[in-house]
Amino acid sequence: MYSEPRLSELGEFLKACRARLSPRTVGLPESGASRRVTGLRREEVAQLAGISTERYRRLEQGRMPVSRSVLASLVRVLHLDDDQRDHLFELAGRDESVPRRRPTQRVQPQLKRLLDELTGTPALVLGRHMDILAWNTLAAALLTDFDRIPENKRNYVRLLFTDPGFRELCLDWVTIARSCIARLRLEAAKWPGDLGLAALVGELSVADADFRQLWGRGQAAGLRMGTKRLRHPVVGDLTLAWDSLTCTADPTQQLVIWTAEPGSPSHDGLCLLASWTADPYQRARDATA
Repeated sequence: MYSEPRLSELGEFLKACRARLSPRTVGLPESGASRRVTGLRREEVAQLAGISTERYRRLEQGRMPVSRSVLASLVRVLHLDDDQRDHLFELAGRDESVPRRRPTQRVQPQLKRLLDELTGTPALVLGRHMDILAWNTLAAALLTDFDRIPENKRNYVRLLFTDPGFRELCLDWVTIARSCIARLRLEAAKWPGDLGLAALVGELSVADADFRQLWGRGQAAGLRMGTKRLRHPVVGDLTLAWDSLTCTADPTQQLVIWTAEPGSPSHDGLCLLASWTADPYQRARDATA
């Protein structure tokens, strides 16, 4: 349902919401210098929401309508609760029902069976928000021990920005990070108001300055295939081609695989890693060497 927007009231509401927040609340550094405004500055809200300062200024002045995707970003940035979020959407004339929380996603059975068959190729299944739904043994050996991560924290983007070992593994970390953020932005535009995505972006914006900076730069091109360079602690440097295959039964799930050119040093490294994971006694010997 769409109702007539009350843009002047919307602008006043946004001002009031940013006035009650401090830079520390949203994960921004505090310089210690006195601030001319109470709470967050317009440019700070705009940066965190991924829009231009001029666009946000016009919103506060009641001079332009606002899309649902921008509203969803403002809900996250301004730390609005459910009632405040509903009020924001109502003022914007976009008071249609928005799903508050979607059910927990489980890997599609056919993808899980395919994973189990891929013994010589690292592969995992990513779901909404790049949650890690399943993986094979070689993917765990290549990337990280996913079993050590609580189920509700198994997320590729979270690992990329908050796990020092995972970051050190990726030699082209910046390229990977930009591509992951681009994918999250596409999801935010497709499903505005998704609480799971808003929570993830809010968490990482507070936890990591690199995420905050890259998210604030705006839209970037996402990738569905490419090359990754990894520095593995057991088999050394690897250059791997990766590709993603979308599940027909659930298009939000993708099978991601990594391969190497046959005969290349990277292919030899993957074969060595596969044999290492297949021999628990060898792993034990390596651990005590």
